[in-house]
Amino acid sequence: MIPKEDLSIIRELATQVAEIAALPVQDEKRKLWRKLNAKKPERPMVMIDQVCWNEIDDDSLRLRCTDADCRDYEQYLRQTLYQWHHFPVDMVVENFIEVHKAFENTRFGVDRVEDTVASDPTNGVVGHFFHNQFERDEDIEKIKMPCVTPLLEETARRVAVAHELFDGILEQRVMGPDVYVGMWDPISTWFGVQNALYALIERPEFMHRLVARVTEGYLSMLDQLEEHALLPQPQPLIHCTGAYTDELPAPGYNPEKPRTKDIWMFGLAQMFSTCSPDMFREFEVDYTKRICERFGMVYYGCCDPLDGKMNEVRMLPNVRKVSMSTWANQERGAEEINGDFVFSRKPNPAYLAFETFDADIIRQDLTQTRDICAKYNCPLEIIQKDLSTIRREPQRLDQWAKIAMEIVGA
Repeated sequence: MIPKEDLSIIRELATQVAEIAALPVQDEKRKLWRKLNAKKPERPMVMIDQVCWNEIDDDSLRLRCTDADCRDYEQYLRQTLYQWHHFPVDMVVENFIEVHKAFENTRFGVDRVEDTVASDPTNGVVGHFFHNQFERDEDIEKIKMPCVTPLLEETARRVAVAHELFDGILEQRVMGPDVYVGMWDPISTWFGVQNALYALIERPEFMHRLVARVTEGYLSMLDQLEEHALLPQPQPLIHCTGAYTDELPAPGYNPEKPRTKDIWMFGLAQMFSTCSPDMFREFEVDYTKRICERFGMVYYGCCDPLDGKMNEVRMLPNVRKVSMSTWANQERGAEEINGDFVFSRKPNPAYLAFETFDADIIRQDLTQTRDICAKYNCPLEIIQKDLSTIRREPQRLDQWAKIAMEIVGA
């Protein structure tokens, strides 16, 4: 039973979101994202993602519901409304709510053994020290093949709740999660990054056996997600960027049972930031390409600087967007991309964390990115993300958004 007060709160917020979703500008933004993703952009696109909401002290964000499901939806709706009113940039407000299918995933059967340190207990960004669980060759047997089990009763319960909350206001789309394949992210938590990097040098045969086993696990997981209809429908977002495209889903698409080739995935190998291109190819590309080839489109990279590894990235099938992180050489990255992929720029989040907000340095940084991409005819998106602090001054996000939209000519 949903408390009446909670129901009233959610339906009022949902009504506000629905009114915004009905504005003509939403279709205009979708069209712009489709053009960018087709590599025929009208202008660069801008997103703000991974906001440090804990630092925004605004009454409009205060949760008032008591029911757990309602509080989850309330948080999403309030944050959507706040972002739309303060720093929307090129976000699209959709006229539907995602209802996530419930399932169990045993994954690889290896739990993290770690110590953490937090400088701010209200912030989810913490430091990690991972203990090495793979010091012996026989430790590879710890890695099990994932088993995916749909939880139909829980999914039905979630659907019933969503109907009660949103019927007549917002459509409900029942769908599985986006597919993220970063094989070296879990591996780095099993070893610790330094231990894993040393193992690539000192125990290469063992590491090949390990990543081959993880690859087979991911492929098996994808088979099971397809079989149980647990993949998402074609997505409005992939990771942190607009995923709108006229090229997906693939012919033969069944909305009741999406396939990997109907959707985007995103992948990365951040641990290889300091590795050579050859090592990146040997231990990442040669394995990950088996996964990428299954998908309709791929967003590749995150914080890893890929400007010096584009020859290897080109070996991955179906890549459409390539992350150019804060640590990338933009000139080299744009020259290497040369219009063949979307240049997905991640500006330095530290510029929003300085003691004093400096609009000039932000304007110079974004202008440099815009001009470099124009020089090499690169489709460009600017994704401001990984914001662990804004010095509890949320107006910095508003100011950054205004500057960014001026730079891209919006």
